[in-house]
Amino acid sequence: MIEIFKDRKNPFSFGGASIAGNGGGYGFGDINEGDSISLLHYAYERGVKVYDTAPIYGFGESEKRIGQAFKDKREKVFIISKSGVTWHPNKRVNMTNDPNCAKKMLEQSLRDLQSDYVDLYMVHWPDQKIDIRRTLECFQNMKESGKIRHIGLCNTNLEDLKLGSEVCQIEVIQSELNIFKRENFDLLNETQAFMSWGTLEKGIITGRVNKNRKFDKSDCRSWAPWWKSSPLDKQFKTMSEIFPLLEKYELSGLDLAIAFNLSDQRVKSVLCGVRNQKQLDEVLISLKKNVPQTLINECLSIVDRNMNA
Repeated sequence: MIEIFKDRKNPFSFGGASIAGNGGGYGFGDINEGDSISLLHYAYERGVKVYDTAPIYGFGESEKRIGQAFKDKREKVFIISKSGVTWHPNKRVNMTNDPNCAKKMLEQSLRDLQSDYVDLYMVHWPDQKIDIRRTLECFQNMKESGKIRHIGLCNTNLEDLKLGSEVCQIEVIQSELNIFKRENFDLLNETQAFMSWGTLEKGIITGRVNKNRKFDKSDCRSWAPWWKSSPLDKQFKTMSEIFPLLEKYELSGLDLAIAFNLSDQRVKSVLCGVRNQKQLDEVLISLKKNVPQTLINECLSIVDRNMNA
């Protein structure tokens, strides 16, 4: 297993989609370059070493800002990027795992990150039109040339994981995981590091997002079909029942979100998006909270009752 994921003393990974919403694509609201870089520097000072990004986050802005922030300390941070979600000149999103596209995306990512290599390069989403083995053969070649240090799969499935393992060592799996989205527990594996994204369910579990929340135009939650089609009312109702229970223990939704994911030892890192120093500090404090397993189980019972109603 990759060294940085062996020790869970600081199992937090910085979600790069949070710092580039004004660039368009997948992002979560306006934040300028200066504030983004200051936040990245602050995270590093607080001991955060893992930074996750992708070209679609801000249409390249997330990678550029991470590259600018860490160009003078590149070897001291662990940067993750991905291939497969690209776009046309008119910004229409295109998803493909074609090996030729993967090569081009990696080269552009390296330029934007101002780096000769990516610590972990991942296939962003499955592509039924492309055999995953072809994509990972390309990744393996790029690894042998020194441009990739480790290979992983994001949002994968058991079939692609099995096929991909025929071609190369898949060292990290990254998938959505939170109290509302638990189906990806099937992918957890002792031999690979598992990173959870969607840890906070886009802010619903923390309470920062409720039914009255309005979003910036640069926030994908203002327009994304996958957000509009989510069972938001059920989730809001569920959290309205969970929050009073947490308050009895002087705990927050953030504490619950992180504790639930880390309650399984196979989860090596929780990926969270933060947009200011206060939010970052709150995450780092939550990592140290003791949330009883009995309380987690009681909250999960509330989730199951409401979501299955």
